[in-house]
Amino acid sequence: MQGGDPHIRALMRTISAAESNSPRPYSILYGGDHISDLSRHPDLCIPIVVGPNIGNCTTAAGRYQFITTTWLEQAAKYHPQPPGFWFSRQFSFAPEFQDQVVYRWLSDPQAWGVDLVKLLRQGQLEEVLAILSPTWTSLGYGIEPNSMTDLLPQIYHQMLEEELRTG
Repeated sequence: MQGGDPHIRALMRTISAAESNSPRPYSILYGGDHISDLSRHPDLCIPIVVGPNIGNCTTAAGRYQFITTTWLEQAAKYHPQPPGFWFSRQFSFAPEFQDQVVYRWLSDPQAWGVDLVKLLRQGQLEEVLAILSPTWTSLGYGIEPNSMTDLLPQIYHQMLEEELRTG
């Protein structure tokens, strides 16, 4: 994604590293399979095989591993191209829209009860990760840390350097 605040873009890249960590993150499903149709969220129920939710299923998909309900809720607020009719609820899940929805959501202080950009600029990454962990459980304060979790502060700072350098 280009444009916007470099702190939020670096945070988006950090979330992606924790949640999808794939060379093709926009099409990835929970478990590692990929989809080809990004015209809408895939809404596929995939069995959870590890962690505290083993045996349940998840619809997590895309660069930010949106579950269907979260995607529909946030796309209704932040998607730049809402569907023509409220009852169709078919928001494009194309890469640019995944990024735009997450960017706008993270940038909205009312959504989180705090200004994440301000916290990031103050160097309070750990607080931001804690705030976001109920949504993205691999961020270190959630129920599903993974192999990337301990590296997230380092990843964020590297991504921020790149974002500040490239504008």
